[in-house]
Order: sequence, then structure tokens, then C-alpha cells
Amino acid sequence: MTELSLHGISIDVPRADHERAVEFWSAAFGREAEVSPSYPEFAQLADVTQGCYVLIQATGDSKARMHLDFATTERDTDLDRLADAGAHEVSRHAKWAVMTDPSGQPFCLCPVGGCT
Repeated sequence: MTELSLHGISIDVPRADHERAVEFWSAAFGREAEVSPSYPEFAQLADVTQGCYVLIQATGDSKARMHLDFATTERDTDLDRLADAGAHEVSRHAKWAVMTDPSGQPFCLCPVGGCT
């Protein structure tokens, strides 16, 4: 059986609120966010707790929320295992997958080493 480990916390905010949210969370954690010119909708605060990042991402949604990102060495095995436990797969993007728990709370499965 595989094990999941907490990899990061994603703060999903409406696009209009993204810049202010990045400023706030950067101030809260006392560090500058890293933003890739290729993906400006993602701002990452690396290693806020050892081995765990905070990602502030602009979404098309109208409400803000947070979700957890879990590292996995065997994404497809964990997708099946979590679906058997009651999770629902929402989508797949590159090497990661978006799921919801039985109550509808979203979370992501990312490969060890990052979601890119």
C-alpha cells in the first residue's frame, strides 16, 4: 500500500483577488512568493513548514477556499485506493489529479517532487 504525505496547501482565490492574496500571505509568512512568468496564476511560498509549500492560485471560481496537496509515488494506485474509500476523481492535469473527499472537499495528488 502506498502512503500519502502532505505536500502543500493551496489557497484558491478569484482572479480579481489574487494579487492582494499573494501580498497578504507573503506578509503572513514573511517571505516573497515565487511566480513563474509562464504561469502567473500560481504564486508559491516554498518550504513554509519543512517540506510543505503554500500555493496561492487564481481560479475562475467566485469564492475562495483552501485545499490540500498530497505527494504520492504511485498516483494511479492512490487514485484507485482513494476512490474505493469514497473519493471522486474530478480531473487530471499533467502529472497531478484533482479529487474530492466524500463531503465534496477538493484535494490534489501530486508526484513526489512537485506537481509540474
